[in-house]
Amino acid sequence: MALEGQIIKALSGFYYVYSEGKTYQTRARGNFRKRKLTPLVGDDVVFQADNETDGYILEILPRENELVRPPVANIDIAILVFSATEPGFSTNLADRFLVAIEKEDITPIICISKLDIASEAEKAAVEAATEVYQAVGYEVFLANDEVDRTALISLVKDRVAVIAGQSGVGKSTLLNRLNPDLTLSTGEISNALGRGKHTTRHVELLPIGDGFIVDTPGFSSIEWTDLEPEKLQFCFPEIEDRRSGCKFRGCLHENEPACAVKTAVAENEIAVFRYEDYLQILTELKSRKPRY
Repeated sequence: MALEGQIIKALSGFYYVYSEGKTYQTRARGNFRKRKLTPLVGDDVVFQADNETDGYILEILPRENELVRPPVANIDIAILVFSATEPGFSTNLADRFLVAIEKEDITPIICISKLDIASEAEKAAVEAATEVYQAVGYEVFLANDEVDRTALISLVKDRVAVIAGQSGVGKSTLLNRLNPDLTLSTGEISNALGRGKHTTRHVELLPIGDGFIVDTPGFSSIEWTDLEPEKLQFCFPEIEDRRSGCKFRGCLHENEPACAVKTAVAENEIAVFRYEDYLQILTELKSRKPRY
């Protein structure tokens, strides 16, 4: 008999499907590979199982969205964790993460960790950036603040969230604080590399309050494999809001005259670092080699 459920973990070729209070260990049908289909954590699926350790996924139901890095589907919100120190906060990296989330129509939440051990200069840099992101419309939380952690748990209620960020920024530490029963392993910072050691070995949907968070392997690079240059402006809310004021309909806000976005930057209505990051990503997209 066919059942419906949601994949909550993928590990070593097995997919663990939660359905009606039980978790079933399953494999994907052989024809999935021929059809170039790969089940993802978060997928709603149709499966069959004679018992809880021997099942097969028959069908992947339509996805609302999906991410490549981390490989998850049907995400409602994304908690993007950045540290104030070790590694230091980078607005350029933050903007790249935000673009990756915005292009999938997922609501991003910014969470800052390690502010309690940051230097005064690092704290000032984070505070200045936070003001910009909040003005754009993003919610910003502090990982070490008990009130903010409670607010995060409330945000995840009845939702599926993904938590992502560079290795070493404290994702596992934050998850352990959100749900002490998880006791996820945490890693030391690698001084030689300047980034954290990978401590998460698989993608898994974890219970947080009345919702779920997908813990994901740390990563430090983002690929723009399916984003067209003209679509990038829609991933920057403050640019999208002003594009209608540009003289030319196809304005990319780069070198075009009578550009409302460039005017807003000159008048300090759009942060210079956000516009520069937009231009940098735009250049990368325009110089990207075509895929066949």
